[in-house]
Amino acid sequence: MKHVTTRPADATAWAMNPRRARDLRVAAKATPGDTKLHNRTLVLQTLYISGPLSRADIARTTQLTKVTISGLVAELIGEGLIEELGQQESHRPGKPAILVDLARSSHAVVALDLSDDKLLRGAVIDLAGRTLARVEAPRLDAAGTAVTGDAASELVADLAVTLRDASEIPIIGLGVGTPGVVDDEGVVRVAPNFGWEGLPLRRILMERTGLPTSIGNDANVAALAEYSFGDTSEDFALVRIGYGVGAGIMLGGRSVPGSKFASGEIGQVMVGTDLGIDAPYAREQVLEHWLSVPTLSRALADAGPDGREAVLREAGNRLGVALAPVIGMLNLAEIVLSGPPELVGGTLADAAFEILTRRTMPDSHDTLVIRASSQGEDLILRGAAAIVLRERLGVS
Repeated sequence: MKHVTTRPADATAWAMNPRRARDLRVAAKATPGDTKLHNRTLVLQTLYISGPLSRADIARTTQLTKVTISGLVAELIGEGLIEELGQQESHRPGKPAILVDLARSSHAVVALDLSDDKLLRGAVIDLAGRTLARVEAPRLDAAGTAVTGDAASELVADLAVTLRDASEIPIIGLGVGTPGVVDDEGVVRVAPNFGWEGLPLRRILMERTGLPTSIGNDANVAALAEYSFGDTSEDFALVRIGYGVGAGIMLGGRSVPGSKFASGEIGQVMVGTDLGIDAPYAREQVLEHWLSVPTLSRALADAGPDGREAVLREAGNRLGVALAPVIGMLNLAEIVLSGPPELVGGTLADAAFEILTRRTMPDSHDTLVIRASSQGEDLILRGAAAIVLRERLGVS
């Protein structure tokens, strides 16, 4: 494992998209406990999005009574989740109001990105999105082969413990973005890249770290990061191009996990339509055969500089074939591509868009956008932190 790098909070903080406010209404039959939890979440969400506010401002924004807000704020200050910042500047007569905000620099999240086939990445990130520490752990053994199975899960747990111990402020939870199909109990049902099947990763990490743990498929957490901190629409798919190919889907601002937690597994969809409609399922005809980073990199190396455009165009065409039915069925507004910038932009994206415009009704794609992710190389780390904030504090 590499040396732990710690540093003061810097300018890498994310900015919450201001459009992400939620309508948090309580069901008619909510119990008093439900109502209090709802109101508590509403206060945290309001501060998370809006920043420092007075108690009166929070009451006006949430439409809760001043008495309710006063009690909730006092409780959250006692837990260390909210802090008083001082008096609000005012030219009105009377005593100035006291501003409160989330204790953004007083709590942090441990985030892990397991999406790379050679390197595990992790960070400690405070509630303002500033990176306080980073750790990278090679996933290769002495022979240069990627470790799998129990050895891989042990390596992930070691990385989480190292980051936990590197933090100088309280950790509210651990978030993980991993390849594979992950259910809502944090069990990795299958992740071929890691040799995992039915692995209770959440339980393993909670036992090793003592931290509340949230696990998500890497493409799904990437989509959550793009939605929470980027400038996306409410309805989009993020296509993650790495060792494999997967997609995270957001509809109406909500993640779509699917009936077996496998939504967005477009990498295994057959797009080798050259064989005709009677062709049986064949691994060599699925999207990953053209679009995953290893296969695409090999094809580019074999083609040389003169054949580069043709290889990227072919990969983009196959992506367009896979996405056209999705666009037609869900009427998505955006397709966000995440992967090596030298591969996913330009020719590949243009070719995919061209196929989409040919294979869908004009009215369904006249405003469609295909673009690269705006979140950089920390996309999955941001998403892993976001699932902790959503599950532990109810904010997103």
